[in-house]
Amino acid sequence: MQRTIPPFRADHVGSILRTAAIKEARLQKAAGKIDAAQLKAVEDAEIRKIIARQEEVGLQSVTDGEFRRAWWHYDFLSQLDGVEIRQVEGGIKFAGVTTKAEAPFVYGKLGSKSHPQIEHFKFLKENTKRTPKMTIPSPSMLHYRGGSKMIDRTVYPDMDEFWTDLGLAYGQAIKGFYEAGCRYLQIDDCSMAYFCDPAQRKMLEERGENPAELEKSYAHALNVALEGRPADMRVTMHVCRGNFRSTFVASGGYEHIADLMFNKINLDGYFLEWDNERSGDLAPLRHLPKNKIVVLGLVTSKTGALETKDSIKRRIEEATKYADLDQLCLSPQCGFASTEEGNTLTEEEQWAKLRFVVEVADEVWGKA
Repeated sequence: MQRTIPPFRADHVGSILRTAAIKEARLQKAAGKIDAAQLKAVEDAEIRKIIARQEEVGLQSVTDGEFRRAWWHYDFLSQLDGVEIRQVEGGIKFAGVTTKAEAPFVYGKLGSKSHPQIEHFKFLKENTKRTPKMTIPSPSMLHYRGGSKMIDRTVYPDMDEFWTDLGLAYGQAIKGFYEAGCRYLQIDDCSMAYFCDPAQRKMLEERGENPAELEKSYAHALNVALEGRPADMRVTMHVCRGNFRSTFVASGGYEHIADLMFNKINLDGYFLEWDNERSGDLAPLRHLPKNKIVVLGLVTSKTGALETKDSIKRRIEEATKYADLDQLCLSPQCGFASTEEGNTLTEEEQWAKLRFVVEVADEVWGKA
């Protein structure tokens, strides 16, 4: 049976490969050849086009492709009160590539009295007849990249106060999105998957963090953010192992984090990655409570090769050993462009993937 509320049987994480026009306009803006208003005009036109494509392939949830962002997370984080992007030593190291050497720094008290990306959502809502979905990074992503050294400790000498203020700042932003008409919010998170990788836990320990305590702090900040949200606002979380230019950071299954993620955080659903052996098995689904949904990320966004319907249907059947079919949906395992550089597949391969997800979902759960 199809779903009339999010997440939908055929869904997607949200980011879309930047079009040639967007890339060129960003280069011209950086070179001082066009101004912010001219860049926005290009963004508006290209976002309208990808909204139409999402509707055409049959998706019920529609995003702006994150076309106004360079990063999936830093653009949002840097526009919280008290946060700015600073240059740091070394970028994030993925498998074979490294990102730009930037990270968010907390220089003042956190807040979000009027987040600029609320206007991005309003534009999306005005230009689609489907369910507009807003995607924002998890609160944990303000801390995970650089840790406590990227927080002015004269502002936050007490980290417990930091976690609570971070959650409250997010709560303000979420309230703003709701008042703008957002009823489907997706929180993008890497930390939960990273906690499942021994190498990442070792990295945290070496910089003086306690991973076991950090897990609880991240969950606390997220629950503070979600406290008191309206009942008609559906909030999901996408849990990612890294997705920069089709590479990754972490490996390992979700078993370590499943109970905390499913049962201790006040979310409606989860977008989880299971597109390869590095993602572990589906057994952690047994921890899923009956009132929550998991969107199975079985179709990879990292390459253009199209999976077979039979292989995806077999994985969905395998998942039903641990959770009811009615609690499951289907999507690509991640977005197609977590950063403006994008993954290594073509735009048409991207749209074929999304159309494929819709077709498989219709065959498994029936057409709407």
